[in-house]
Amino acid sequence: MASTTFNRKAAKEELPYFEWEGINKNGVKIRGELQAPNANLVRAGLRRQGIKPRWVRAKRKPLFGSGKITAGDIAHFARQVTTMMRSGVPLVQSLELIATGGENPALTEMVIQIKKDIEGGADFAKALSNQPKHFDDLFVNLVAAGEQAGTMEDMLDKVATYKEKTENMKAKVKKAMMYPLMVMIMALVVSTIMLIFVIPQFQSIFKGFGADLPAFTQMLVDMSEWLQASWWKPILITVAIGVAFTQAKQRSAKFRFFVDRAVLKIPVMGTIINKSAVARFSRTLATMFAAGVPLVEAMDAVAGSTGNLVYQKASLQIKEDTSKGVQLYSAMLTTQQFPSMVVQMTKIGEESGRLEEMLGRVADYFEEQVDDLVDSLSKQIEPIVMAVLGVIVGGLVIGMYLPIFKLGAVVG
Repeated sequence: MASTTFNRKAAKEELPYFEWEGINKNGVKIRGELQAPNANLVRAGLRRQGIKPRWVRAKRKPLFGSGKITAGDIAHFARQVTTMMRSGVPLVQSLELIATGGENPALTEMVIQIKKDIEGGADFAKALSNQPKHFDDLFVNLVAAGEQAGTMEDMLDKVATYKEKTENMKAKVKKAMMYPLMVMIMALVVSTIMLIFVIPQFQSIFKGFGADLPAFTQMLVDMSEWLQASWWKPILITVAIGVAFTQAKQRSAKFRFFVDRAVLKIPVMGTIINKSAVARFSRTLATMFAAGVPLVEAMDAVAGSTGNLVYQKASLQIKEDTSKGVQLYSAMLTTQQFPSMVVQMTKIGEESGRLEEMLGRVADYFEEQVDDLVDSLSKQIEPIVMAVLGVIVGGLVIGMYLPIFKLGAVVG
C-alpha cells in the first residue's frame, strides 16, 4: 500500500507543465501554467475556474538544464509574497500564484515544494528551511520571528527590502570591477590582432629596405614572430595562473584573507568595496535587530554577509567582545576597520535606544556613497580607456611607420 502511494506521488511530480492563456469572468486576459497529464485536462480545469481558455500548449524545457535560482530570484520571491499578503491574499494562494506565473522552472518547482510543505502542516519558516541552498539562516530566522510575533507581512517586507538592497549593492560592486577588466581585455585583443595580422604585412615591406630596422620596430617584429609561432603559450600560461589562483583561494584561508585585504587597498576600487562591506554590515545588523535577534547571535549572520574576509574577521571579533559585555561601538572601534562616523552613529544609537534606526541610516548613507563612486568611476574610466587604447594602438602604428620615416629622412 505504501509503495502504491509512493508511486502515485512520484507520478504526480513527473507530470508535464502546460502554459495557457485565457479570459477570466471580468473579460481580462490572463496567463499561467499548470501541471496536468494532458492539455485537455488543463482546459477543463480552467473552465471550472470560470476561465475561457484561448490556447494551451506544453511548456518547453530549457535548452541547458532546468534553470538556476539566483539571489535576485529569491529577492523577487520575497517581494512578491509580501505584496500579495498585504493585498489580503492568503500565503498558500500567494505561493500558488507565484508558481503559476513563474518563468524559471527551477524557481517554480521550489515554490511548489514550499507550498506542499505548508499544506502538509509545516509553518512558512520551516518550509523555507527545507530549502537551505536558497534561504539562509537570516531569511528563515526573520520569517520565524514574524510568524511568532504575528507581524509576518511587516517582517517579509523587511526581508524583501534587505534582499533587494544587498543584491543591488553586489551588482554595483561587480559593475565597478568589470569595467577596468573589460578595458584590459580590449587593449589585449587590439594588441594581439595587430601583432598577428597587421605587423606581418609591414614586415614584408621592411625586408625590401635593405637596412637595419629601428630598435622599437625590431622589437615589435620579434614579438609578432614569437606570437605567431607560440600563440598557445600565453593562453596556457593565463589558464594555468587562473587555475592556480582559484585552487589557492579554495584551499587556503590565509590566501583568501590576503587577497581580500589586498583588494581593499586598490585605489578607488578598494574604497568601493570597503564602503559596500560597511553598508552590508549595517543593513544586516539592523534587519536582525528588527527581528528581535540578540546582538551576539546576530553577528554570525552579519559576518557572512559582508562579502570580505577582513570584515568577516572583524565581525567575529565584535561578537567575541560583545559576548564579554563590551558595548558594540567600542568593539567596532577596536577592530580599526570601521569609519569614525559609523562608530559614532552606533554609539548614539546604543545610548538613545535607537540602534536599529541608526544602523539603517548608516546603511543608506554608504549605499548612496557606493552609487556615487560607481557612477564617478565609470565617468573617470572613459577617458582612461581612450588614453590606454590610444597609447597601445598609436605605439604600434608608430613602430610600423618608423622605418618609412627613417627611409624618408635618408632619401631627403
